[in-house]
Amino acid sequence: MHNFEFVRPTSVDEAVAALGAEEAQALSGGQTLLPTMKQRLAAPAVLVSLTGIAAMKGVSVAGGVMTIGGATPHAVVAREAKAQFPALAALAGNIGDPAVRNRGTIGGSIANNDPAACYPSAALATGATIVTNTREIAADDFFQGMFATALEEGEIITAVKLPIPQAANYQKFVQPASRFALTGVFLAKYPAGVRVAVTGASGDGVFRWTEAEEALSANFSAEAISGLSVEADGMIGDLHGTPEYRAHLVKVLTGRAVKAAG
Repeated sequence: MHNFEFVRPTSVDEAVAALGAEEAQALSGGQTLLPTMKQRLAAPAVLVSLTGIAAMKGVSVAGGVMTIGGATPHAVVAREAKAQFPALAALAGNIGDPAVRNRGTIGGSIANNDPAACYPSAALATGATIVTNTREIAADDFFQGMFATALEEGEIITAVKLPIPQAANYQKFVQPASRFALTGVFLAKYPAGVRVAVTGASGDGVFRWTEAEEALSANFSAEAISGLSVEADGMIGDLHGTPEYRAHLVKVLTGRAVKAAG
């Protein structure tokens, strides 16, 4: 790991100012950035920690929307969301191991947009709003491909607003070594219809399975998707599973999520 300067601001304004330095990088939980630095694949000159910003921590609910500060660790989400959004709490409580859950943050996960991360599927399935220091971005516009998002240079995720669904469930087929999702499906049912978001499967990152959404909005049962299939084209293929296997998992996990949510 290269030498770097470490800055720990106590406000969003201070953090934004610090990120204006040359080769500065925001640090939230550091569960991806620090291992990358140790492998010398990244060498920021300045690390700007977001963990000292109290305004970016915590979970609250108002008007049917759960707002989670960008620097809130997974373990806190798992505990604080359990009563009003159990599907999200279960997702957070099954990320990595206890060390990861106590350090990793929702803002860091969404900003990194790993193609196998869990939180992006929850954000996309709920039609969440990603709040930054300068604007609000709809989840449908935020995720733009593998490790790609709508965030601009120096922009910080300060909070995530997730409309609480009538029913929801997250099904995760765990890759046992990494605890990432080999494939994961988050399903959320609202009065306006059903949203289904898939992670871990596509080479383009998290995506919505719109065919399943239409079928389930008309008939919220596992039988509604029995005649559907997911194209293997564009799916990830590696030593853990072929594209065809991941495409199959999408359908299987969606069916399980419907049964569990219903």
